[in-house]
Amino acid sequence: MDSDYWNKIYQKKSETEVSWFQEIPQKSLELIDSLRLPVETKLIDIGGGDSRLVDYLLARGFKHLTVLDISAISLQKLKARLGPDADKITYIETDIVNFTPSESYQLWHDRATFHFLTDLAQIEKYLSTAYNALSAGGHLIVSTFSKTGPEKCSGLNIAQYSEDDLKKLFGRFFQNIKCFENTHHTPWGTTQNFVYCGFKKL
Repeated sequence: MDSDYWNKIYQKKSETEVSWFQEIPQKSLELIDSLRLPVETKLIDIGGGDSRLVDYLLARGFKHLTVLDISAISLQKLKARLGPDADKITYIETDIVNFTPSESYQLWHDRATFHFLTDLAQIEKYLSTAYNALSAGGHLIVSTFSKTGPEKCSGLNIAQYSEDDLKKLFGRFFQNIKCFENTHHTPWGTTQNFVYCGFKKL
């Protein structure tokens, strides 16, 4: 992926002008809440940009939150929005396929990053990175466009997945906990179909 491309998008558009905006990331929060993780859990949000997920995780008392994104502009926006709470977050600016974790996490969350990887080598790199980044017993939540979702996002081709597709891919490394489909409503009233899956590293 191209950092300049994504920086231009975040420069031109406010958070409510991008299709993936969620006032409340309800399904991600439901999955995370269901895991009943202690507040000392180390969580990383892949492609989190200026998503509001960390706002809600901070409100739940989580103390070790990391946001990874390819766009420096998106991370700057996140810091500005969080204000005094910005120092409570660790920020990593990198393309996910170039990410080399320096610590272990207990939760890896990814809403709408994985489907941008359309090259097999990138997909394999993502899977091995996620596996190596998670400690034993750690959890992974991934959400992608479903088979009835968009074929492109932000002008880029994406890969669509079914529940079975994700189970087969991630099942080589993780045990599946649950999967479900969900319809996302964009800020301008259109819909996008997603599939969510939760996994556990044994």
